Amino acid sequence: MNMMRVLLALVFVPLALHGQTERFVGVDGKNIVAPDGKPLHLRGINLGNWLVPEGYMFKFDKASSPRRIEQVMNQLIGPEEANRFWKEYRDSYITRDDIHYIKSIGLNSVRVPFNSRLFVLEEHPNVWLPTGFEMLDRVVQWCKEESLYVVLDMHCAPGGQTGDDIDDSYGYPFLFESPEAERLTIEIWKRIAERYKDETIVIGYDLLNEPIPHFYDTNHLNRFLEPLYKRITSAIRTIDTNHIVFLGGAQWDTNFKVFGPPFDEKLVYTFHKYWSDPTEAGIQDYIDFRATRDVPLWMGESGENTDGWIDTFRVALDNNAIGWCFWPYKKMNATRGPVTFDQPEDFAEIIAFAEKPRHSFEELRKIRPDIAKVRKALAEFLENCKFKNCRPNNGYLRALGVNIK
Repeated sequence: MNMMRVLLALVFVPLALHGQTERFVGVDGKNIVAPDGKPLHLRGINLGNWLVPEGYMFKFDKASSPRRIEQVMNQLIGPEEANRFWKEYRDSYITRDDIHYIKSIGLNSVRVPFNSRLFVLEEHPNVWLPTGFEMLDRVVQWCKEESLYVVLDMHCAPGGQTGDDIDDSYGYPFLFESPEAERLTIEIWKRIAERYKDETIVIGYDLLNEPIPHFYDTNHLNRFLEPLYKRITSAIRTIDTNHIVFLGGAQWDTNFKVFGPPFDEKLVYTFHKYWSDPTEAGIQDYIDFRATRDVPLWMGESGENTDGWIDTFRVALDNNAIGWCFWPYKKMNATRGPVTFDQPEDFAEIIAFAEKPRHSFEELRKIRPDIAKVRKALAEFLENCKFKNCRPNNGYLRALGVNIK
């Protein structure tokens, strides 16, 4: 009997080891598949404004990018106090309670936008920072506790992939013409892959958010996109063969004409869609791409629209078996997202400061608001944004087809 157990163990252990890849979400033809091999229909939300603050979510217009928002805070309260604000902001804006809520309403995934500056010093690219992994480790663990899948999204790449406010760059997509920016982008993804290669709650890696806007020389820049995707993916695969790689099209993740045949076994092609036809006709080009290439699709961002538009688009996606991840989860004084929170009483003074000219020290002296009011408003912001002080937007939740708590 003991000898029989030994023989059985020798037979079945290699089979179990061989089946370890089945613990991960994968790809099968046109489908994203769960570890059991069945199609997995992703229904998710973006954790926008957390690791990539965006000006419009602070009600700023001119201070639109993360570095411009940081400049406003530095000018208002000084860099030391501003650094404390941002640390508490990251600790408060998304917490375990938020992740629990997202799971409780019936969503099964989140997309986590992050800034490359959380990982490496821009001015000293050989100096690596702990903040990025501290934040990602935290949210990955919370999602693991809730069985909520995670897609990691490089929203702001070194050098900038869009040259607009959303990538925290300097007004041009320098990534595609900078060997150093490319090297850093690849190195960050390699380090992420090394850290999460065995983490089954992570679905995969969204390599570059919304690359190459329409207002640059797209004929020149578009030709760089897929070759860069191939180099990033090749570097990831030297470490991690378990996870999906998500490829966004050019021109804000809309243009799939830049893609040749699939170059990896675990690719998903992701598109974004805002303020346009929300019916099946509006996504027919992507449906045709899926049929021709025999690859899965994922709608990685949409939103910022009426409840009726959201509902129509969500139904069109569901009817065509396209997983989705709407934008964003949380926003101040807003109805276009699952939850919202109140704007602090004196926050209007901060908004006014951010919108006025601040090109000279004389201008700063003239317009700087009372620092006591600023501190009060920022403290209230940090308190208000905590999940316990948020409230649901039931109309938006109905449009997403989820449970209303």
